[in-house]
Amino acid sequence: MRTRSFKSVLKKHKAVFLDSYGVIKNHDGLIPGVQEAIDHIRLLGMPLRVLTNDASRSPDMLAEKFADAGLYGILAKEIITSGTMARKYLENKGVKGKIAYLGTENSAQYIRDAKFEPLHISEVSEQNIDKITALIFLDDEGFDWNKDLNKAVNLLRRRKIPAIVANSDALYPVSANNVNVATGGIAALVENVLGRGFIHYGKPDSQMFMYGYERLKKVGRYRRRDILMVGDTLHTDILGGNKFGISTALVLTGNTSPEQADTLIKATGVIPDYVCRSIAD
Repeated sequence: MRTRSFKSVLKKHKAVFLDSYGVIKNHDGLIPGVQEAIDHIRLLGMPLRVLTNDASRSPDMLAEKFADAGLYGILAKEIITSGTMARKYLENKGVKGKIAYLGTENSAQYIRDAKFEPLHISEVSEQNIDKITALIFLDDEGFDWNKDLNKAVNLLRRRKIPAIVANSDALYPVSANNVNVATGGIAALVENVLGRGFIHYGKPDSQMFMYGYERLKKVGRYRRRDILMVGDTLHTDILGGNKFGISTALVLTGNTSPEQADTLIKATGVIPDYVCRSIAD
């Protein structure tokens, strides 16, 4: 498998979309050399957007988390999350009443930002169930997987309300060898039990790419082919970028290891335009 220098690939484009996990950071912390890579993008005068399926924190919180980890120069307004897209859905649909959610208190900020009242799934009761107008899966933490998943199932059986999945990822790495079930995996279980599909956001779906592209066009004249999407996962970052018609670069610092890359590309049929070892390369 031939890899390219990230800097040489960057020169062919005018704007860059970066995934967060596996590109900027992984289970060990920040990817070595990531600050220099971000500084280089800035030096070239290229607009940068971070597109992440993480709905556990708001863009402001994620920007603070980057800074706390030692990465500076990424602004909250440059971060687009799957939670952002779920919030837009609530705003555009004009949903009223209480929004039940599975997730942490931090993840519920997306509901508050949309000017709605969040109700943790554990607080659903006979007294308030009729006031709930949507259920949103925000994070895989912050709730009891036994009691609260059963509550979610019964809420959706009794109330014909939208069910929104802010993060479609089925799993995420927690070490070099182990993974945890992610929000999308939890939602898939409930979907299967109920025999119905939910409203999904996050890569590879196009909404996040379109939102990023529309915001990009507000700062300059960019065509889709001017944009490079950089990610570590074939079936989210690369597939989503390919479908949206922008260039894609697979990096080998996250979900796709150098040893797996060739096999996975052939097995999935998802072909990146470039393969780079790291954005620091």
